Amino acid sequence: MPKVCGIELKGSEAILAIVEADDSGQHFINIEPKKIKIGDDESTDAVQSFFDSFKNYVTDNHIDKVVIKKRNKNGAKSGGGVSFKLEALIQLNGVSEVVFVSGQGISASHKKDNFELLGGINRYQEAAFMSASFYLRKNT
Repeated sequence: MPKVCGIELKGSEAILAIVEADDSGQHFINIEPKKIKIGDDESTDAVQSFFDSFKNYVTDNHIDKVVIKKRNKNGAKSGGGVSFKLEALIQLNGVSEVVFVSGQGISASHKKDNFELLGGINRYQEAAFMSASFYLRKNT
């Protein structure tokens, strides 16, 4: 049964939601931390700390796949520079493969068949959860 960590990058933090799929459906795994934040993104120690925290999170929770919700690279609603730095650090984790899903794909899937927001999910985790759930819908 695959265990997927959905991520939404906002500002200087990665919002996390783990979803596991089995024969009975998808299950949200409610564990801490629910966010990993970088301190001063210009500090080598802070960057290394974020990287180590994320890598340990993936290892400790036996994550099979990391799914990041894509952000615009330019324009009015583009992601900030720090979030792209976090994205690169996540991609370099060396433990789990990282894939990207589009907000448009998530929305289209949600319109077709509503995502069931499972108990224990905080409102701020919804996009991360929907990213993981969308990936599992397409690939299991």
